Amino acid sequence: MQLPPKVTHRAFERLAEIGAGAKGQALRVAVEGGGCSGFQYEIKLDAPEADDLILEGQGEQVVVDAISLPFLTGATIDFTEELIGARFVIDNPNASSSCGCGTSFSM
Repeated sequence: MQLPPKVTHRAFERLAEIGAGAKGQALRVAVEGGGCSGFQYEIKLDAPEADDLILEGQGEQVVVDAISLPFLTGATIDFTEELIGARFVIDNPNASSSCGCGTSFSM
């Protein structure tokens, strides 16, 4: 059984702060081949599409396409603010290793 990714309160809160939903946008989380570890995340604001899994909270949406979904089973999508900057991050239990940038991983 594939568990869908979880989205934290902080991630939905940040989407509300930037007004994504009010602009008809959702946070798209996708997995693509490439990057220094084999796969990489693409995280961007985008319009939801018909075949997307839509995760909703606080009037905001996070979407994952059907091809990326198996790679994100049980993952957690969060937003973090650190001294080096603020960004959306993914804690993926399926990744066997990841690179220092946090956007590339291997399985």
